[in-house]
Amino acid sequence: MLWGKRHLLERLPFYKVRAAPKALPGCLMTGTQNHEGIAGTRAAIDYLEELGRRANPEASGRRAALEAAFEAIGKYEHYLLKHLLDGLAKLPSVRVWGITDPARLAERVPTVSFTHEKRKPSEIAALLAERGIFVWHGNFYALPVTEALGLEPDGLVRIGLLHYNTLDEVDRLLDTLATLEPTA
Repeated sequence: MLWGKRHLLERLPFYKVRAAPKALPGCLMTGTQNHEGIAGTRAAIDYLEELGRRANPEASGRRAALEAAFEAIGKYEHYLLKHLLDGLAKLPSVRVWGITDPARLAERVPTVSFTHEKRKPSEIAALLAERGIFVWHGNFYALPVTEALGLEPDGLVRIGLLHYNTLDEVDRLLDTLATLEPTA
């Protein structure tokens, strides 16, 4: 999807197929439209609108419902994030990279990267996958960052939380990571 001010878009050169018109918006069409993408975008908007109406039944209009959805999603994801960060802080072998101060959680997204002092990120990701918990490991195309942090060649483990994750899933993740802690 592209949005722009018409007078600015009209000044830009666009690569186009010869059969396409020279004027907006047709000059942006490079062939058959991506109908499945258009339908998927509409379905995503409808889904978010429904979430917003559940969060705020008084929302009038699509825009208000979408705003309610984003507000509800943000609150819930930060609730999960705080729970995850609190749990990870109790694991002495785990180091979280990034903002962990509860007063600053609004400054971050609910994606957490961490390292373990005894296990490689790939080992942790494999162990979690065996238990049906899916995370990523590596540098996530941020090689200069992981190099600057001294985390190469192994990188980090990355956990992404979304509005459809549950507190039980976060607890299951934390419980599994706790099994990697040394026993006294």
